[in-house]
Amino acid sequence: MKIACYGVRPIEEPYFRKLNKYNYTLKLIPEFLDEKNGVEAQDCDAVLVRGNCLANAKNLELFASYGIKYVFTRTVGYNHIDLETANRLGIQVARVPNYSPYAVAELAMTLGMQLFRNTSIAIDNSKNGNFKVLPTLFSKEIHNSTVGIIGIGKIGLAEAKLYKGMGTKVLAYDRHPSSEAQKIAECVDLDTLLEQSDIVSIHVPYFPGSNENMINKETFKKMKSSAVFVNTARGELVNTSDLIEALQNNEIKGYAADVFIDEKDIMNHVFESIEDLPNTEVRTLAKLYPRVLLTPHIGSFTEPALEDMISISFENFEETLKTGSNKNIIKG
Repeated sequence: MKIACYGVRPIEEPYFRKLNKYNYTLKLIPEFLDEKNGVEAQDCDAVLVRGNCLANAKNLELFASYGIKYVFTRTVGYNHIDLETANRLGIQVARVPNYSPYAVAELAMTLGMQLFRNTSIAIDNSKNGNFKVLPTLFSKEIHNSTVGIIGIGKIGLAEAKLYKGMGTKVLAYDRHPSSEAQKIAECVDLDTLLEQSDIVSIHVPYFPGSNENMINKETFKKMKSSAVFVNTARGELVNTSDLIEALQNNEIKGYAADVFIDEKDIMNHVFESIEDLPNTEVRTLAKLYPRVLLTPHIGSFTEPALEDMISISFENFEETLKTGSNKNIIKG
């Protein structure tokens, strides 16, 4: 079987080859799947995409015309795939249900701690020649502070463990917390978490049409003015306009994100300056550095996470070839 793999960075290519134990023929394409490069899959039997790939009706219909019956994603999320069209065309869609949870958890903690200890401000000052110890650099200590985790699934639990290991009080809000999560964190209602936490970190799946803007004006008003908010989940979960207003009005201290709205128009692009960012709200956020830290969706960009994504994707293909389906199939 020949698989067109989109969005494969050069640094990832050796891992695709090393983990290819079923000896698939791999067509490694560095660009994300977009409006123009669907034709790259013309001579292939299957397609493997990642987040920010455009698996829309147009591309799925193109793949179907090539006889492709499998369009899998090596991500947990799958809102970049038009499931209704895939179902109509008889194209199977599968995902990777999980990968190393510490990949995203460690990044979330790193970003949170940077804002908590004001290191981004200090580094920005020193870069500009200002080495004074200013009042803006004064900080609490994390071991006697409180961190709130919204969504304590595998990733949220991993982050909770990291903070717990530093002596931090950890609060969690989750509709169905596991027994393990309840041992690590104190499960509370969302308002309590927001009111008491010095760092708030979100790990909630994005469901289009359901939980857009779940973090909004009212959410920020309930947080401490000294609190920082970290989003390594999905940009759509946060009302960006309300976030900017909260920052400008000093309702919260800072914001860090590995995700943002309109990612497909920003990720994997190089802009000459912030002024060239296509989304005006993301542009405004970027200008609020060093109170705002933005990273280019690198949460899963670790060796263990990458190996999990590739290995599970290959297992999905192998199980499907042998049985006609696999345990990670997504129903339209």
